[in-house]
Amino acid sequence: MNLSKDTLEKIDAVISRYPEKRSASLMVIHLVQDELGAIDLEACEWIAQKLELQPINVRELITFYPMLREQPWGKKHVRVCRTLPCALRGSYATCKTLEKKLGVKEGHVSENGEYSLEFMECLADCGEGPV
Repeated sequence: MNLSKDTLEKIDAVISRYPEKRSASLMVIHLVQDELGAIDLEACEWIAQKLELQPINVRELITFYPMLREQPWGKKHVRVCRTLPCALRGSYATCKTLEKKLGVKEGHVSENGEYSLEFMECLADCGEGPV
């Protein structure tokens, strides 16, 4: 895994601000994701080693928080709300339409890498749904 010198310095600086390395987990994950586009298995293992954790401790954060990802998104990432208010107003049909128009299945990246489409929880605009 190749991280820039700047990112490595930022990671070390973040870790030094906490009494326990584990406390820097989310900040370090964000820094790595910002540079690599995602946290793959190699990055997960590197972060775990850097923070003196087990890889599962890092992976549980990556899979819990929706802003963290294991695979890169497309250049344009489209999110569609699937919670009840938006679902009642057509978000499932909206997602199907977007799949056809963008040429990408939900949860994937288009072949040209231009688009990714994600069905996710509330986007906090329930009165204007579907969003």
